[in-house]
Amino acid sequence: MTPIQETFTEALEFTSEFTPRSFPNLISHLDPAWVEEALLSTGTATIRKRRLPAEQTVWLVLGMAVMRELPITAVAQKLDIALPAADGTRSVASSALTQARDRLGAEPMEWLFLRASEEWAHRSADADRWRGLALYGLDGTSLCVADSAENREHFGSQDSGRHECGRDERLSGYPLMRLVVVMALRSHLLAAASFGPWRIDERVYAASLWDSVPDHSLVLVDRHHLQASALVPLTTKGTERHWITRAKSNTSFRSIRKLGRGDELVEFEVRNAARQKDPSLPSRFDARVIKYQRKGYRPQLLITSLLDEKRFPAEEIRALYHERWEIELGFDEIKTDMLERLETIRSKSPIAVTQEMWGLLIAYNLIRLEMQRIAREFGLPPNRISFVGALRHCVEQWHLASITAAGTIPARLATATDRMRAFVLPPRRPERVFPRAVKVKMSNFDRKVPKISSSRKRVK
Repeated sequence: MTPIQETFTEALEFTSEFTPRSFPNLISHLDPAWVEEALLSTGTATIRKRRLPAEQTVWLVLGMAVMRELPITAVAQKLDIALPAADGTRSVASSALTQARDRLGAEPMEWLFLRASEEWAHRSADADRWRGLALYGLDGTSLCVADSAENREHFGSQDSGRHECGRDERLSGYPLMRLVVVMALRSHLLAAASFGPWRIDERVYAASLWDSVPDHSLVLVDRHHLQASALVPLTTKGTERHWITRAKSNTSFRSIRKLGRGDELVEFEVRNAARQKDPSLPSRFDARVIKYQRKGYRPQLLITSLLDEKRFPAEEIRALYHERWEIELGFDEIKTDMLERLETIRSKSPIAVTQEMWGLLIAYNLIRLEMQRIAREFGLPPNRISFVGALRHCVEQWHLASITAAGTIPARLATATDRMRAFVLPPRRPERVFPRAVKVKMSNFDRKVPKISSSRKRVK
């Protein structure tokens, strides 16, 4: 053991008794050894005996993700993470919390997310396969971040309108972040994620995620990702890695032969521009096109690498593609329920935003793991458990644990199962149809958005 490791071990022994009591349920899912390894692997382990060591700051970041209604000082107080001062007090100033987060940085939280999500998501996908394939979804969304000059310069903004005749340009009210994830569709557990400035195309972030899709799997993607540079390597690099997407209005192909009613084998030509960027791409590749139409909607074409019509019946593929919507429900759980419809990451610098975002994704997976545990107790699939109910239950337990003697926690958790029955949702009703529409009317008041004069440099 090196001197640094010995010193770090001593620091851990000094702080071990102060591991937050306010995570009675979820801490069982997150192996404390992963936290230690994340700090050592990224070189952010606390060597000095601080009141807010790095391992405690990790819990602070996770608490921020769930206790959205509380300022950071109140989160620290609820979790009781600060080591006692010389006079025995545990209160800590906001500036000290900010400094602790700065020392931690974003890398340990990213490492922890990748280590935990890889195990959690793939294990859940393995447990609920379709015809031998684990089901995943890949898609992107956008979130708002705090409106600081540093965030706006780094993450960028969306134009809310282009104006002629020398009028000022108008930008979105908040800087925007783009987030792309790989999700185990039937448990909503996140297997991988990539995010950053909004101005970068979603497909660029997705490019770093395709390798996280394991062998013997099927990934459902939006038609925005219908490109040979992504989908061909997915099938050729690995064993039985398949995909399903939807055709664009300008998608062209050559029919090879019919496989059944509304089902045919086709050939796609790879554009020269794509082959120049990636010479390993073939000039052509085969795929399967399946026509389907839902009542009240126009006909659609599904495109897939599942070429065996006997092993993968067309009717099942038509029904399966609707599970792609599960990833949209996952985004809604993060943005509407966890972020309480504010959709704003509260940190005011890019590094702090990145740290907070990794914490949010870890916390989301922890909530989803708890839902999976509840579902097993009742013999139900995870999508029959209310995310809002599970989230409120976990937050309630954290609040209770911060004001309750540790010895009473097991008794409280033992009686919680009965209350969890209220979290069970009715079975899904696939026959219901709700076309996309704007539900909330825009305000009649003028929007307060940044205005950039045409004579000034545009903020990116």
